[in-house]
Amino acid sequence: MAETPVGIAVAQFAPGADRAQNLAAMHTLAATAVRRGASLVVFPEYSAFFEPRLGASFVEAAEHLDGDFVDGLKEIAHSNGVYAVAGMIEKTDDTVRFSNTLVAVSPAGEVIATYRKLHLYDAFGERESEWVLAGTIAEPETFEFAGLTVGLQTCYDIRFPEVTRRLVDAGANLVLVPAEWVRGPLKEQHWRTLVTARALENTVYVAAADHAPPIGAGNSMVVDPMGVELATIGEVTDVAVAWVSTERLAAVRATNPALVLRRFAVVPR
Repeated sequence: MAETPVGIAVAQFAPGADRAQNLAAMHTLAATAVRRGASLVVFPEYSAFFEPRLGASFVEAAEHLDGDFVDGLKEIAHSNGVYAVAGMIEKTDDTVRFSNTLVAVSPAGEVIATYRKLHLYDAFGERESEWVLAGTIAEPETFEFAGLTVGLQTCYDIRFPEVTRRLVDAGANLVLVPAEWVRGPLKEQHWRTLVTARALENTVYVAAADHAPPIGAGNSMVVDPMGVELATIGEVTDVAVAWVSTERLAAVRATNPALVLRRFAVVPR
């Protein structure tokens, strides 16, 4: 595995209902990330389309994986020479619900992994399941990046430690978390604690990209395997770049061999 540090970026913005405007904003952020040294860019959940309240407009805006949004994401990745990961709303056979889907695209402009949100946000007064189909439990799709194995999960999934652990069991040592973490009492504290815990307990890198306020909590960040916050964005639209390496992973795991010492496995229910 390569030991040379490589730049990864979390790109924070507030998507709206105009797909073209969202893609234009993402293109600008990706170009900024590349100028700052990134080879992989993580965008938020619902990057393709977002309104403050889930409803029929989301279903109407849903697309298939061969639709305009994924085509736009491919162009962003290819033209900037980066890996790009973003959240979209994917059309399903259900006429009233869509899939909350992540798409990973290579610098060659090819889809290399997808993930459909497993844990829907039926909490804090919200009911995501009224409009979204939960993903089916299957073997995690991962992809290789600069000697790292990358896994995907979405927003509310971060509250369930077994999701990240299952990715790690599949070989992931860099976990990407696109999110739309809704602001509210203590929510920013929850976000920062959970993202850090998932990195620390699994001795992996976690790169989590949130929406910028006023709906999202912001605070997109990259955390290293020792729980060190390498880069953070506050409340603004911006890009934060952190440098990650397999050498750091190996050093942390030599000091803290928690994965080797574990005595329990993760099983679906």
